[in-house]
Amino acid sequence: MMQYAFLSSQYDADKSGHFGKYGGRYVPEQLIPALDELEAAYYSARCDSAFLDEFSRMVREYAGRPTPLVPLQNIGKQYGVRLYAKQEGLAHTGAHKINHCIGQGLLAQRMGKREIIAETGAGQHGLAAATVAARLGMRCTVYMGARDMARQRPNVFWMEQLGARVVSVHAGSQTLKEAVNAAIRAWIENPKEIYYLLGSALGPHPYPSLVADFQSIVGQEVREQLRSATGKGTPDIVYACVGGGSNAIGIFYPFLDIPEVELVGVEAGGKGKAEGDHAARVSSGAPVGIAEGYKSLFVQDAYGNIAGTHSISAGLDYAGIGPQHAYLAEKGRVRFCSVSDEEAIRAWKELARKEGILCALESIHAVAAVLREAEKLSGKTVVVNLSGRGDKDLFVLARNDKGFSEFAARYASGSF
Repeated sequence: MMQYAFLSSQYDADKSGHFGKYGGRYVPEQLIPALDELEAAYYSARCDSAFLDEFSRMVREYAGRPTPLVPLQNIGKQYGVRLYAKQEGLAHTGAHKINHCIGQGLLAQRMGKREIIAETGAGQHGLAAATVAARLGMRCTVYMGARDMARQRPNVFWMEQLGARVVSVHAGSQTLKEAVNAAIRAWIENPKEIYYLLGSALGPHPYPSLVADFQSIVGQEVREQLRSATGKGTPDIVYACVGGGSNAIGIFYPFLDIPEVELVGVEAGGKGKAEGDHAARVSSGAPVGIAEGYKSLFVQDAYGNIAGTHSISAGLDYAGIGPQHAYLAEKGRVRFCSVSDEEAIRAWKELARKEGILCALESIHAVAAVLREAEKLSGKTVVVNLSGRGDKDLFVLARNDKGFSEFAARYASGSF
């Protein structure tokens, strides 16, 4: 049976919650007591073997861990690469998000909170938060940009069936950034009863650290599974997509202090390099900024305002990046690159047709980077994190498919 642990690394935050110059707390004064309470509960739980046992039991028995490490034998054979995919899409609710939602849900219960609030872009975090809230008997409210709600309607439906109230946010670009702001405002109004279940490895301290802790089970499993498959617990290279960064830090974390393992973070290159056409932070040279409670790299306009972003994948359509990722990039520990919408769609079709795997549009960015660099990977052992499954992207992928469009119109009109 897999034994999970809370790990440590030389790249962890300092006592003030900073990763070098990144991270920290930049929040209204009203939230400082709530963050202090969360920090104390988190460090107490981290040292409590009973809490780790309960988290481990729940991710095994409820979330279905460990998720499989699948050889991509057809693509691997084509390029002479020992290529493996970590199939997080096979976890309960269809993505890695269930890991930190279980961990934070147990923390909320430990703290005596009655309601969970969350923000979501692609909907997978909102779905996982609503699922865990139902399991633990807590109320749940999920904030989601109106644009994201339109392109991720299946997840909105499932959240509502689980009993969550989904609030449409119409401000600004109507995407994840605005959903985060709305959730923070709601938290400020009632911090005593509400637990803010943050959806990625970002935000004010201690969120980046605690999300990394709960997500590190992904990389811990990879090490054990590789050891069983190859006799060696370390790959040569690990690829993961990076929006806020939860799936990436989860698979990267157990390898951070092993310099022989190359780590590659893949951002959303979108439609091009112009402002508003992409969501690349590190790979576009985005400047340091402060937003949504933390200091990191943010896509900004000429006046230092948070700029609009674009990605075909809702979960990567975000202007900031987790502070630990910014620090890892600065230190040269993680190499960052970006993948365009067009490359992502090509990779999605190739993975589906050659390996029979329909993965999320977020995850396929990492696969696209592998395919782009495949000729340089000959003879290496490579792991790519498939952070979620692709059914949530049905309407995005099928938008220009004539047959599906006709079916959708008939279904909507009830003309079967």
